[in-house]
Amino acid sequence: MLDSLSDMLARIKNAQKARHDEVRIPLFQLGLAVVKVLKQEGYLGGFQEKTEEGRKWIEVKLRYVGRREPLIQSLNRTSRPGRRIYKGHLDIPQVRSGIGFAILSTSQGVMTDRKAREKKIGGEVLCTVW
Repeated sequence: MLDSLSDMLARIKNAQKARHDEVRIPLFQLGLAVVKVLKQEGYLGGFQEKTEEGRKWIEVKLRYVGRREPLIQSLNRTSRPGRRIYKGHLDIPQVRSGIGFAILSTSQGVMTDRKAREKKIGGEVLCTVW
């Protein structure tokens, strides 16, 4: 797998389209940090780190609204291995006029666009969520 983060985002989107309650994702540090941000923002129900047969997984509980409509409407990878996108704190994009948010990898860890603007630090724009 060349791009583990894209794989993780695709697994979450596909599981929500299929109306699954949870999805398993191979454990990697950046993925765990992104899952933590999604949980803090209320887009995921929860997560657990599990080990089975020597493999480490993140078991993510998905959230739905109303009649099992996915809470996450859009989850898109912005920066890719072939084209990295870095932004300073003044240039961080607003997602859907502030309804959504971007997840950034900064020198102080993975955080939302709002926190990065507050702390006045830029970084790599990993993905956008709304």
